[in-house]
Amino acid sequence: MRPRVVCGIAAAVALFATACGSGGGGGQAATGTAKAAPAGAYPVTVADCTGKETTIAKAPTKIVTSNASSLEMLLRLGAGDRVIGTGFPPGKGTLPADLAEQGGKVPVLGEKVIPKEKLLGSGADLYIDTFSAMPMMGGGATGPSEEEFTAAGIQHVFLLSTACSGTPKAAKAPRTDLAEVENDIRRLGAVTGTAARAEELIAGMEKQVGDVRTALAGVPEGQRPGYFVFDFDAGTKQPTAVCGRQVANAVITLAGARNVFADCDADFKPGSWEDVVAKNPDWIQLAVRNRGSEEATRKAFDDAEAFLKSFPATQGLKAVQEGHFVRLGSEVTTIAGVRNADAVRQIAATVHPDLVKNGQ
Repeated sequence: MRPRVVCGIAAAVALFATACGSGGGGGQAATGTAKAAPAGAYPVTVADCTGKETTIAKAPTKIVTSNASSLEMLLRLGAGDRVIGTGFPPGKGTLPADLAEQGGKVPVLGEKVIPKEKLLGSGADLYIDTFSAMPMMGGGATGPSEEEFTAAGIQHVFLLSTACSGTPKAAKAPRTDLAEVENDIRRLGAVTGTAARAEELIAGMEKQVGDVRTALAGVPEGQRPGYFVFDFDAGTKQPTAVCGRQVANAVITLAGARNVFADCDADFKPGSWEDVVAKNPDWIQLAVRNRGSEEATRKAFDDAEAFLKSFPATQGLKAVQEGHFVRLGSEVTTIAGVRNADAVRQIAATVHPDLVKNGQ
């Protein structure tokens, strides 16, 4: 996430391409992949955002995660019992029901970024880093140096799909598939000795996305509806543009829509209501954070919709006039993870209801 976004989507974070990645290509190339012996064997070698390699000699037993994104991946991989702490903990209702109890038991080392001293003194043997080169999110300028990690006996592994987006080596092309997310899952599977489970998760994602792709095969590129992600929790004074390098761009593209801000060369960028009006999207996603209960979350969606209908700058937008709203949380759209594939299906079922059915 971009350092300038410290609320809204950033608060939601409390959140390696392969040829067969979900989406059929066209996304960013992988910065590094896991090189390992047969599944479950060690050593495993992984690269960071610059290509620098780290070798994991044995299965980690004390893992700290920087946020809920990497925590959820580890829970899904079956390595949750090895997580001894996290930053940006998942809010109530954020994790799926089957993971919520275990995720809620993970000690919180930082409500936002884990303080440097607490991270280095945590006793961890592995730190999963979602932020890396994002200083205001705890990377770069404020996080431990590699020398400090080494001195503390902590190996440092990155989620390349999110940590590397702000680095000079990051690919500039918009993301149009989930290959980087899948490869993060594959990398963590190799690092934690849960490679077989990783492949199961990836296969499930590819099945969902593949079904949607098949259903939308007859929709010409020029007929994809324009789509705007409205991050209501970031505030209404200045909208945030979800740009081409953000994982949400891949989700939107795979769902058969066209991100109206795909052309901004970033992951997130401060925008203006004038920009939104000029784009005049066909659909607007009411991207709110889960409020911890169905009733409270529904009210947040209602409030976001009411704002767009009452705000002078947005009252006349095509999507607002036609009631074309997608009620889908920001967590599953802008945070890398298995549920990105669910978001693809849900968006597609909303904007192409004659072609895609929810739950297909």
